[in-house]
Amino acid sequence: MFWAQILALVFGVGGVGALITATVSNEWKVTTRASAVITATWIFQGLWMNCGARGMASTASEIIAFLLALSGWVLVSSTLPTDYWKVSTIDGTVITTATYWANLWKTCVTDSTGVSNCKDFPSMLALDGYIQACRGLMIAAVSLGFFASIFALFGMKCTKVGGSDKAKAKIACLAGITFILSGLCSMTGCSLYANKITTEFFDPLYVEQKYELGAALFIGWAGASLCIIGGIIFCFSISDNSQTPRMAYAYNGATSVLSSRTKYQSREGDFKNTTSSKQFDKNAYV
Repeated sequence: MFWAQILALVFGVGGVGALITATVSNEWKVTTRASAVITATWIFQGLWMNCGARGMASTASEIIAFLLALSGWVLVSSTLPTDYWKVSTIDGTVITTATYWANLWKTCVTDSTGVSNCKDFPSMLALDGYIQACRGLMIAAVSLGFFASIFALFGMKCTKVGGSDKAKAKIACLAGITFILSGLCSMTGCSLYANKITTEFFDPLYVEQKYELGAALFIGWAGASLCIIGGIIFCFSISDNSQTPRMAYAYNGATSVLSSRTKYQSREGDFKNTTSSKQFDKNAYV
């Protein structure tokens, strides 16, 4: 009975994964090759988008860039409510009775029994300058990432909005630049906060509570890196617009040859009739 439940769980999870993959897949139907010898363009369609692949590599690169940048934006957004931006160090202490930690909005202490007491920062104007700067940079990163995601949806080749390919390429490049700016804001904010922590930690004259880097900083750095990488790939997608599209030539079988011969013979017959009529007219006057 135990092994049956495990097998049922494995098959159930696999089925759910297969359904999710089929739902987000773009290849629900593709163009046929039944009447074409040379195929230079592929057209495929899913439940959410219709794609024409002049180069499937460019479409795949845009999808990968969008997933990377969107994942990075989600990570950057998750750092704002995260508690552990800095955690009290245990370096040089034998007995630790309380753990101090803080983020951009509050400072807290957790005793040995697990009870936490938090205190919000009383005034924004009375805060240290680096905390105010980090707040502004992280909020700017989240806002820029939101608008960049919207621009990316309009600029991707596989979406039905955005206009022509040239206009969509420009929108995709704008999305890439916005994602890069979002990543730079997040990278700068996390680095500024980390620089303050490390400066106080290695300062021998600093006698107050020293802290170490919290988990939120590493999450912010990872999200910023993903946003920058995705934005760079989006910026390079504008170069695909300068390539000349290839035409698709279809072969319709022997009927096309017969039809072309018939047209040629009819034109040749018309030409002979016109020449003979012209010669007859000349001879008639003679």
